[in-house]
Amino acid sequence: MSGLWDEKKRKNRKAAEPLAVKMRPKVLEEFAGQKHFLGEGKLLRRMLEADQITSVIFYGPPGTGKTTLAELIAQHTKRRFERANAAAVGVKDVREVLDRAKKALENDGVRTIFFLDEIHRFNKSQQDVLLGDVERGVITLIGATTENPFFSVNSALVSRSQIFQFESLDEDEVKALIRRAIEDEDRGYGEMIIEITDEAMDHWAVMCDGDARRALSALEIAVLSSKANVAEKIVIDLEIAQDSIQQKAVHYDAKGDGHYDAISAFIKSVRGSDPDAAVYWLAKMLVAGEDPMFIARRVAILASEDIGNADPRGIQVAAAAYEITHRIGMPECQLTLAQAAIYLACAPKSNASAMAIWTAMSDVKKGRTVPVPKHLRDGHYAGAKKLGHTGYQYAHDSESGVVDQEYLGVDVTYYEPVERGFEVRIGEFLKWVAELKHSEAD
Repeated sequence: MSGLWDEKKRKNRKAAEPLAVKMRPKVLEEFAGQKHFLGEGKLLRRMLEADQITSVIFYGPPGTGKTTLAELIAQHTKRRFERANAAAVGVKDVREVLDRAKKALENDGVRTIFFLDEIHRFNKSQQDVLLGDVERGVITLIGATTENPFFSVNSALVSRSQIFQFESLDEDEVKALIRRAIEDEDRGYGEMIIEITDEAMDHWAVMCDGDARRALSALEIAVLSSKANVAEKIVIDLEIAQDSIQQKAVHYDAKGDGHYDAISAFIKSVRGSDPDAAVYWLAKMLVAGEDPMFIARRVAILASEDIGNADPRGIQVAAAAYEITHRIGMPECQLTLAQAAIYLACAPKSNASAMAIWTAMSDVKKGRTVPVPKHLRDGHYAGAKKLGHTGYQYAHDSESGVVDQEYLGVDVTYYEPVERGFEVRIGEFLKWVAELKHSEAD
């Protein structure tokens, strides 16, 4: 009797499972995406086929298959498999897993794979508990995280693990998952008559943002809300598809990769003279709730670092954008930041000023400390002449405004203007100054 009761409970739990859980791949061939490391002949595929899995860390956005792949590995390998979520367990639980792994290895010669989901939830000292047994091979660790492991995982664990970065599914991969769920008679809706328009499919493929779980949840909502009998046709058009999926949430970790990657893409787009890309990354940051003053500060920095004197107005634009952003905030400052980003992206580029100060700073730090020449030292006090602070030539007394005078005492060039924008004129001026000094010296 208890067996029948247990079977009934199992069926009830199975029936309550969301479609995304039911459609989890049973074999590697059903797994969607990540061809860059799981495709035929790729590293992880070779490791699995040889049953030679080493400690790995799966890193990537939600809904890309990290947990699913770990479960597939559990089915594929001949090793023991234990799993835990770092958000729900403590060090005591992990120690118990490690103890069981040691006994299995010592008594039966069987090694254990330990899948720790959300490994970034453990602090560095908690992660240290794993280190010794990972190093000795008592367990093979599979850690899964949505945060960059180089920042969130103990460096010793990272160095002993192979990092596999999961990418969001592309639109074709998402569509294939939806079609499989519609056609699968055992786990999906294959016993129902479902017709889905191309527009509806395209909408889900875009709005799920590469997240398989969101796409399958949208399909499930669309089917369940249609209230059709099994024999009736369910038609999913664009309107139903739109109603079945929430507005796309921008994947953006304000304190992690999303923050740094987006601003990096924004800066590199401006530097690369692509105003369209710059505006897109700006929009993504603002929609995700990034502090507009953080963006304004970066705009001010790149105006000097990447535009410099090729367009001296760039820093004026950046300064105005900073001030206006500070004064008015969102949402209006989006206009000012967009204007500044577009102007700087379309401006001629030069990092000559940045290179000049970076090189000079390096020289000072490395020990090239040049004393101030005596004729340049302050002479506006009694006794200056006795110290030899004389001989300075006032440039404005010269007809040309230039005198042949040493200002550094070391033969070095820090500023080399480029052949772009206003720096062309600066370069011509510096060439004229050099020629004038040379002629006066002769």
